[in-house]
Amino acid sequence: MAPSKSLRPAAGAWPSRVGLLPAGEPAPAWTTSRWFNHEGAALQPDMLRGRVVVLHGFQMLCPACVHHGLPQVQRIQKTFAADDVAVIGLHTVFEHHAAMTPVSLEAFLHENRIRFAVGVDAAAVDAGDPVPLTMRRYGLQGTPSLVLIDRQGRVRRHAFGAEEDLTVGAAIAALLAEAG
Repeated sequence: MAPSKSLRPAAGAWPSRVGLLPAGEPAPAWTTSRWFNHEGAALQPDMLRGRVVVLHGFQMLCPACVHHGLPQVQRIQKTFAADDVAVIGLHTVFEHHAAMTPVSLEAFLHENRIRFAVGVDAAAVDAGDPVPLTMRRYGLQGTPSLVLIDRQGRVRRHAFGAEEDLTVGAAIAALLAEAG
């Protein structure tokens, strides 16, 4: 899937993609059914205030996620200090539900050496709705999706599809440079 075109950013704002939660809005809560690579209470954006949050929406059977998105966020995790940048995965399954079980995901995460926290996006309340709750709340258009949340907990950037590492890294660095 090709990424949609960027909107022209307001002064000092990073662009959002068409149809997504507008940049500058408070990051909505994540509704997850399970967490991997994380112990304790379910993670939420407000628990990560003070850090830039890189939220990566993916599906383990998504080729672009496996070949581009997940390796990219692994590089982000290695590049930026954990005290400054929190990398969070969101396994958001909107197709092939029977194949992408928590048992399969656990094996996938182990085999691919994914060490950052990964939440399993909770299924919609309506059994006929294939779009998980957090995916709908953020207005994500598919996978891979990348959402940047600033230190104050505001959504600042959405990206759907593959973006260059340099572009993403510059956006993260700009958010880190902002006064807290």
